[in-house]
Amino acid sequence: MKKWMWFIIAMVISFVPGIFGVFFTPHGDSHMWYNGLVKSGLTPPGWVFSVAWTILYFLLGWALYLVIVTVRKKLDKMRAYILFLVQLGLNGLWSYVFFGAHMPGLALIFLLALFIAASWMAREFYVVDRRASYLVIPYLLWLMFAFYLNAYILLMN
Repeated sequence: MKKWMWFIIAMVISFVPGIFGVFFTPHGDSHMWYNGLVKSGLTPPGWVFSVAWTILYFLLGWALYLVIVTVRKKLDKMRAYILFLVQLGLNGLWSYVFFGAHMPGLALIFLLALFIAASWMAREFYVVDRRASYLVIPYLLWLMFAFYLNAYILLMN
């Protein structure tokens, strides 16, 4: 398969949790539960989340693409793929648990598991292609910020 096709496939795969999450995330004033929560003063406006996640999913897709096209042992790549899928699943589930089920405590646990899985994934990406692991760093930083925002909501509500 041509490299540009792998790039498109990697991008589509990386955006799946974002597409899934759209069904649960608040849109404007229509989401009464989220709008009624006490949030941190550091909570950015809604549009910032959309822009940030678009960039992060793009970076994750690019990282996955680098892993796919890099010539390495199948076992190294298989671990990277499995961890990519695990963190992708946890990412999508967090949106449902937090926004859909309104369970910020359980969502915080999912976020911790997501951070651990994404960190482990970055380590496995490093084994396959260092550039791919560097592309995961903004995601890890954003997950730490999301953990703070989620924890704040849990503690203050």
